[in-house]
Amino acid sequence: MSIAENVAQIKENIAAAALRAGRDSAEIKLVAATKMNDAQRVREAIAAGVDICGENRVQELTEKLAQGAYEGCPLHFIGHLQKNKVKNIVGRVELIHSVDSVPLAAEINKKAAALGIVQDVLLEVNIGAEEAKSGFSPDELDAALAEIADFSAVRVLGLMAIPPICADSEQNRPYFRSMKQLFVDIGRKKYDNVTMQILSMGMSADYEVAIEEGASLVRVGTGIFGARNYAL
Repeated sequence: MSIAENVAQIKENIAAAALRAGRDSAEIKLVAATKMNDAQRVREAIAAGVDICGENRVQELTEKLAQGAYEGCPLHFIGHLQKNKVKNIVGRVELIHSVDSVPLAAEINKKAAALGIVQDVLLEVNIGAEEAKSGFSPDELDAALAEIADFSAVRVLGLMAIPPICADSEQNRPYFRSMKQLFVDIGRKKYDNVTMQILSMGMSADYEVAIEEGASLVRVGTGIFGARNYAL
């Protein structure tokens, strides 16, 4: 299937999942995870109607920006972000999904303040308590948010999570449900510079389950572009 056909099918699936959950599908945005796809393929995805482009790698993002790959579409950074790469991202993307520590948030704040802007971010939660993954544990969130609330140039708009890899998407439902509860609980509290607007969770294999459990952004790469060739 073509990129356009894949996007159309995914949008149908999103609408069906929203209907099952009693939600308005307009609340849910499709992020095209564009890692390892060239500018032309990114443009095809935008033409097909994806809502947002999400890039995982700083170098790819920089190269594709120079090629005008994302024109006409909001751009998010969705990959792991190292502190020494913050200067290449802040102010160039609408949203950073992957803030996984207070020091990283502080570095983003420093760079954004120097540019005279406020950078929107999500906090990444290690909801599966996996040693190999970064992110805040759920019980660290309150303390982290209290610190980040003092940063004048960072605005927290929600949470992001990547549950453990599972053979059956249903196995991730409890993780998505826990994320939604965290999202709701934090939303009831009052922190400066923090509003729970966005819950980013669900990828190609499990985005429908994520939507049923409350996701507002789903990040789909393989489902749009096909399998990536990591041997290249």
